[in-house]
Amino acid sequence: MQTNMRREIDEIPEAAARLLDQSGAAIKQAGAALREKDPAFLVTIARGSSDHAALFLKYAIELSTGRPVASLGPSLASIYGAKMQLSGAASIAISQSGKSPDIVAMTEAATKAGAVTIALTNTLPSPISQASTHPLDILAGPEIAVAATKSYVNSIVAGLAILGEWTANEALQRAVADLPAQFAQAVKLDWQALANELGDAESLFVLGRGPALAIASEAALKFKETSGMHAEAYSAAEVLHGPVALVEKRFPVIGLAARDAAEGSVTGILDGLSGKGALAFVTSSNAKAAMVLPFVETGHPITDALTLILPFYGFVESWSRSRGLNPDAPVALKKVTETR
Repeated sequence: MQTNMRREIDEIPEAAARLLDQSGAAIKQAGAALREKDPAFLVTIARGSSDHAALFLKYAIELSTGRPVASLGPSLASIYGAKMQLSGAASIAISQSGKSPDIVAMTEAATKAGAVTIALTNTLPSPISQASTHPLDILAGPEIAVAATKSYVNSIVAGLAILGEWTANEALQRAVADLPAQFAQAVKLDWQALANELGDAESLFVLGRGPALAIASEAALKFKETSGMHAEAYSAAEVLHGPVALVEKRFPVIGLAARDAAEGSVTGILDGLSGKGALAFVTSSNAKAAMVLPFVETGHPITDALTLILPFYGFVESWSRSRGLNPDAPVALKKVTETR
């Protein structure tokens, strides 16, 4: 019997196409607002998978514009009542439900502090749309499985489309337009080789750099959510500053490498860990010792990282079921988490 999670993973190409087809006006308005504001810096407001989407957009914005991006803790507004100085800034809030009280409170505070506030949500109207100056419906469609998949991907696609509009970056705009077709390829990729080797492992690392670090963070969360497996995400460079001490013989390490400036670094580190006996996998054909996981090349260093999440989602849904678990209903979790 097919799970809701599997159905929603398979819907990602269609959901992305729907977003790009139907949200053009809202994307243009948000991009124009950023051009007019010309923010000195940006902040993001999110939790969970949405925060991993925000991390992806942080790297994309910094690499494309040179503007620094920082993550704001929502409790600054909801618990501490801090007054932020954001008159020269823009903010991007991401919330699938659009109604978590702390996310809404921080978005409202950013708007009152003078920031151009963009809200990416799968629910309009919603409290977050009312708290922001530029709400955008990511149009992922109903998402029933507790673990976010298509809403995560569409949040990033929406953010990249806005970034392309803001910067008039034609290469990025073309890359975003190509994503639905590339997602359709990526969703069919099989990472069974990873499942065959994990065996009874109880812990693992997921590594990446740049935008792929955000994908690694999302992957580690999904291991915990759907499979009850301890997984930690690290920068492929940061892992060498302490965490590598835990890597023993056949300790699983997954390296998510995109076709970008960090590919050689990530692949080299995974090859090195493999040489030390780790069970090392990497999404790069340049690997010499680590096992290669299949991937889709998009031709753009930013979107290339995003496609990596689709075959991972397919793998982790299957992996969860193989462990006798239900990925649609993780223990102690619910679809909408309302924190304050």
